[in-house]
Amino acid sequence: MKRQFAIFLLRWVLSAFGLWLSIRLLAPLGAEYYDDSSAVMMYLIAGLVFSVVNSLIKPIVLILSIPAILLTLGLFTLVVNGLMVYISLLIVPGFEMPFGASILAGIVLSLINYIISGLLDMQQSSFKRV
Repeated sequence: MKRQFAIFLLRWVLSAFGLWLSIRLLAPLGAEYYDDSSAVMMYLIAGLVFSVVNSLIKPIVLILSIPAILLTLGLFTLVVNGLMVYISLLIVPGFEMPFGASILAGIVLSLINYIISGLLDMQQSSFKRV
């Protein structure tokens, strides 16, 4: 149970970092963000909202978009990831990002989650060998 909570906290903090990084990189494309003393807390809240949206809404959207995913050979999942970022930033006040930039932010967040999942799997497999 402690390990699952630690993984959740790690993913939450890294989602917040991914949102911060995405918004900073995509500011020229119209992304607006916090830049004051409450910025860290707002990014943590946005990361939590993103995690909740990803776990509750994304599976439903993926099932409904199976035909589009099949027709595009999986590329439509980029749009679904961007939609999750867009919805998350709509829920949290103070953040704005156009949908096109949200797709790019979804790519950044997917890469971060992919790296973290790989590291966690590698760590978990090393525990099984011992």
